[in-house]
Amino acid sequence: MTSQEFFESRRVLLEQALDEAVPEHTGLSDINEAVRYSLLAGGKRVRPLLLMAAAEALGAKGEAFMSVACAIEMIHTYSLVHDDLPAMDDDDYRRGRLTNHKVYGEAKAILAGDALLTRAFEIMLEQKGAEAKTLLRVVRDIACYAGDRGMVGGQTIDLEAEKNIVSIDVLKKMHAAKTGALFKAAVISGGRLAGADDKQLNALETYADNFGMAFQITDDILDVIGDSDQMGKSAGSDAKKQKCTYVSTYGLDGAQKLAKEHVDKANEALLIFGDKARHLEYLVNKL
Repeated sequence: MTSQEFFESRRVLLEQALDEAVPEHTGLSDINEAVRYSLLAGGKRVRPLLLMAAAEALGAKGEAFMSVACAIEMIHTYSLVHDDLPAMDDDDYRRGRLTNHKVYGEAKAILAGDALLTRAFEIMLEQKGAEAKTLLRVVRDIACYAGDRGMVGGQTIDLEAEKNIVSIDVLKKMHAAKTGALFKAAVISGGRLAGADDKQLNALETYADNFGMAFQITDDILDVIGDSDQMGKSAGSDAKKQKCTYVSTYGLDGAQKLAKEHVDKANEALLIFGDKARHLEYLVNKL
């Protein structure tokens, strides 16, 4: 099976699992309508696919850890719903359709994000086939990567940095947390669930760090040269908001070169896994 075939088949399983994870009606309120609007809107599903690919690199079946994979995608989706709000990035489109608050209003969009985040941890703890000690470590890791020491902390730095020129160190710290933390959560979780030892976990962490950097730099590049229809969100938003990015710092050519350097480092970290890491290699090379 090629990597493309692997990811296409796992994406089908993932979409089905996400649909089942959040039923249309809970019997209490209609909040799941807003939740499902954003969660089932498609998207690249990179984080759960990374988790499954990391497990495969250890010789496990990635789809065996679908509950945790779904939970990470739910956390990511909640962050997008909140990130699009007027008080944050104030975006009108996400994944090719109107953002949640444009359809359901700001209050319900906030609640939809809250519901996604809390449901994610419930889903995580439904994971079967994992030792309790390992699963608790995974849940703790994901909570840390998603919180003030990870994604939320990075988003805070991003808000404070708007319309300001920040140092390279601050830019890297911001994106390692805002963008890279959930990638790391996904990769490390896949490794832990599949029984990775310390050496393997260190290699996966190096891969995830460089994947996150390459992803963010590519995102900055696409904001300049990309097409809104293809990306599913508005292009040129960074310049409009006067955000400090890798393109504004290094120039377009410099940013492209830097992205390639991180892709190469990510691939180098995978060498210890041999051919079993081909799906991880495929994902980073697509950047």
